[in-house]
Amino acid sequence: MQRTARKYHKWLMLFIGAQFVIWSVSGAYMVFFDIDYIHGDSLVINHQDTINVENIHYSVKELREQYPDATNVSVGKFIDKEVYSFASQGVVHLVDASNGQLLSPLKQATAIKAAQYYYSGDGSVQDVELFTDNPPFELSPRALPAWRINFDDFGSPSIYVSAQTGKLVGKRHEFWRLFDWMFRFHVMDYDDGENIENLLLFCAALLGLAAAIFGLVLTYFRVFKAKKVTDSTSPTELEGSA
Repeated sequence: MQRTARKYHKWLMLFIGAQFVIWSVSGAYMVFFDIDYIHGDSLVINHQDTINVENIHYSVKELREQYPDATNVSVGKFIDKEVYSFASQGVVHLVDASNGQLLSPLKQATAIKAAQYYYSGDGSVQDVELFTDNPPFELSPRALPAWRINFDDFGSPSIYVSAQTGKLVGKRHEFWRLFDWMFRFHVMDYDDGENIENLLLFCAALLGLAAAIFGLVLTYFRVFKAKKVTDSTSPTELEGSA
């Protein structure tokens, strides 16, 4: 039994041992960092904006006359101005509620201004990029089109602003990006990390469990069984063997 356990434990650990190390390292990384920090919550300011109706000079009636197919009309705040948000022909639009000016899609300068409004750090803008398709892995395709504004600051933070709504749609930094890779390695989904019930993970976990069981059997023989043999050896036998 001991020989069999040693044999299977050795070969299973040769096969699955590297993944054990990956599980340990990636798990430690995910536990070590506060999840709110990883989510980038400290990168942005949670503005509690209030709407000043005195700044609204462009009425809803005028909006509907100009955009007769507008649906889901709402009033909100975009940086320092009151705005209308509405859907038309499957696209969300943003209109300045003070004069009816169409703000969307946002121009680069406006996107930078919005990112600086959301960003809590002191870093300067490093570069800007507009994504209309093929977004990076850290941005959901549902958020397109979107501007990415990178800041020159600790952790290389990026602020994503929707080009249509002006809303904050993403906040990332290097620790989040590394966390994302750690999660993929941990769940063994090297595509997008969303399939945590994949067959590869199931097989690796099964083999890991088998290796652990054989390891427990070896522990029993090496620790408890060996102790019994030592205890049962008489002093006479010990003297004879000396």
